Amino acid sequence: MSPVIPIRQEAASGCGAPEVLQERGQREVFCGLTGIIWLHRKIQDAFFLVVGSRTCAHLIQSAAGVMIFAEPRFGTAIIDERDLAGLADANEELDKIVHALLQRRPDIKLLFLVGSCPSEVIKLDLSRAAYRLNAQLGSNVRVLNYSGSGIETTFTQGEDACLAAMVPTLQAPVKPGKRLLVVGTLADVVEDQFRKLFNKMGITEVDFFPPRHSTDMPLVGPDTEFLLAQPFLADTARQLEALGAKHIPAPFPLGAMGTTAWLAQAAKVFGIADNTFEATIDAPQKRALQALSKHRVELNGKKIFFFPDSQLEIPLARFLHSELGMQLSEVGTPYLHRRHLEAELVQLPQDTRIVEGQDVEEQLDRCRQDSPDLVVCGLGLANPLEAEGFTTKWAIELVFTPIQGFEQAGDLAGLFSRPLIRRLKLVA
Repeated sequence: MSPVIPIRQEAASGCGAPEVLQERGQREVFCGLTGIIWLHRKIQDAFFLVVGSRTCAHLIQSAAGVMIFAEPRFGTAIIDERDLAGLADANEELDKIVHALLQRRPDIKLLFLVGSCPSEVIKLDLSRAAYRLNAQLGSNVRVLNYSGSGIETTFTQGEDACLAAMVPTLQAPVKPGKRLLVVGTLADVVEDQFRKLFNKMGITEVDFFPPRHSTDMPLVGPDTEFLLAQPFLADTARQLEALGAKHIPAPFPLGAMGTTAWLAQAAKVFGIADNTFEATIDAPQKRALQALSKHRVELNGKKIFFFPDSQLEIPLARFLHSELGMQLSEVGTPYLHRRHLEAELVQLPQDTRIVEGQDVEEQLDRCRQDSPDLVVCGLGLANPLEAEGFTTKWAIELVFTPIQGFEQAGDLAGLFSRPLIRRLKLVA
């Protein structure tokens, strides 16, 4: 049994934030390779080549579902017995696969070599492979590498590793001037909504990272102010700050209140007048509040338990408690970046049990003892918990579904109300 250890609450402790507990033990979470599923949809001229095993290939294909209408822009270079036994030169084999891929797919402008557990085990140096391939391919294709290995990353950390690998390729603006950078993969429709709101309030120099095309990389320098759209981008934020960019502390844009506060922090930094800001958000905010009111009937007073999975747990807990009246039984998260989540932590009740890390058997015991109305967890725990009589929500849906912004607030609430409604119908 591993102990649950209180850890020091850094920036947020003086602001009435709840204590964070730390747990170390067996975990139940996807590896960082799964981030490819939403990243390959976002960067439309990129290809993600996993250097791994058949298990890696099956994982990604299972997570992606069946691609019928378009050839997906990801694949796996299989490490087989010959590679493991040292009978073949893994670097030569990788070069052959890359050249064959690019000959077949000339539309690829950015190629990611993605490390996995098998490539880590055989010590295949993908950074050196990327350097070598860049020299061979010239300016037609850029090759980058990052690790999605379960040894090094969990679930959403794959996106952080990918974006951090892209940061060194960003260039500084030629002309000085304040710019806003929104960091984190967003669905195109959400990106368009945010861009429209920023432009309407007077912030016209706005970039999104990652971009839709690798040829449209944002310009980043000392005049860049950046907002995080996702809470799991610690390494990416650190690298952007090393380029001189400044982080805008804000809650994350989930729900009506979260989106308002997120936009308000940008407006404050860019000197937007209060009346201009309020006029900009008035109509979409009212639509969001109206959409949420329909789900509050089902969710108000219900108890929810979060197993650690996506690192979205704390912003989601704030949204569900503050905007929909849910009771927080436990909020587990794989990792917690206190500076980035300070604005969220201070909005949670002080008696909230927040656990960073996991000992899955201990957490299952606490879940059974709490008897929550709804459990948010990974796929591996959902079916066993349903068999025990719990109502569950797959955490992976919260990453694959557009949930940020005013227009998606009702959809986000619906992800939590629908399982409860389904359970009532089944009982009836």
